[in-house]
Amino acid sequence: MDSIESNGVVQSQSQSQSLSHVVELVASTADASDSPSEDQITPLLIQSDKPKINIFTVSYPRRSKPNKDQIARVIETETSPFTQFVVWIWGGSRYSGLLCMISSSIVYCFMEVLLDVASAQAIPLYEIAFTRCVIMSILSLLWLRRSGEPIFGPANVRNLLVSRALTGCVSLLAFMYCIQRLPMSQAMILSFTTPLMASVAARFILHENLKIAEVAGIALSFFGVLFLLGSPTSIEGVSGEAKPSDVHGAGHAFAVLVGLVSSLAGGASYCFLRAAAKASDQPVGTIFSFGVLSSAVVAICMITTQEFVLPSFYSFILMIILSILAFFAELFLSRGLQLEKTSKVANIQYLEVALYQLWGMGSLRLALSFGKVVGCFLVFVSACCTMYFGPEKEME
Repeated sequence: MDSIESNGVVQSQSQSQSLSHVVELVASTADASDSPSEDQITPLLIQSDKPKINIFTVSYPRRSKPNKDQIARVIETETSPFTQFVVWIWGGSRYSGLLCMISSSIVYCFMEVLLDVASAQAIPLYEIAFTRCVIMSILSLLWLRRSGEPIFGPANVRNLLVSRALTGCVSLLAFMYCIQRLPMSQAMILSFTTPLMASVAARFILHENLKIAEVAGIALSFFGVLFLLGSPTSIEGVSGEAKPSDVHGAGHAFAVLVGLVSSLAGGASYCFLRAAAKASDQPVGTIFSFGVLSSAVVAICMITTQEFVLPSFYSFILMIILSILAFFAELFLSRGLQLEKTSKVANIQYLEVALYQLWGMGSLRLALSFGKVVGCFLVFVSACCTMYFGPEKEME
């Protein structure tokens, strides 16, 4: 019994010792695990240099900065398809110069259609021109202010801007005189000699090479215009003034001469416009210079030669809409001349009259005739050939 009890005591003592030993081992293991880590970290890091780790640095990994291509893709996805299309026409294609001139012709054609459809109060011609020039000046000024460009252009292009404004103003006044003195068809034919004059003037002013194919294209388009405007074209709502339908003698010859002066000045204006737009890299400045000078000159002519007619509300709204459309038409025209060779862009301008004649025949407002069909065919063939040969390569 004593041996058994002694054995039990020994076993209990050994168990207690083993348990205490285990507890001591656990405690010692914890102390050992802490002390070496502190001994290893303390010499390497100072207390103030220990990194501060929290949920904002651990839970969220760093992202690399997006590159320009990713930003461009995001912008493209956020913009509307119409905006992307306009940006592509403006400068996103090697055909942008020709496409801008096509857009200008379409806007001008739409203006004529709107004049033909909308029946408004008869407004004197100088009032219409004054309103249009003022609205164009205001819109171009807002454009320049928003883009941060100098209002009067850089110092090295101001002479070109003044020349463009002077020649453009002379062309406008001479054309308005022809409209009042000649039948509309004759005045329009004289007006569409401007692309011919611009191509010839570009050879001397801008030293551009005039190729035989380009001369043939412009001549083909002009013959198409002769077929289209062989009979009087109905353009209602432009002016309510009565103009003589049969002008003979010296008066008629003088009016035709003034029309040729208008075309010649318009051609020179295209050349100065192209030079100024390329030098300043901003086509809107040419519109502003022309609008400011023409507004002042047309206002003087309006006060001295005509009686002021207060337009009705409907007529005034129509004049504002047409002025805004004229600004965008001039904007696309200036951009086209900035990007593309004068003779190529000038040939595309004949699409305006062809598109209007097609709309007139399609809406039964104009009588369908063989001459009009041939004229439209010639203009479209010439324009398609210009687009097929493509834009002119820069030789600078």
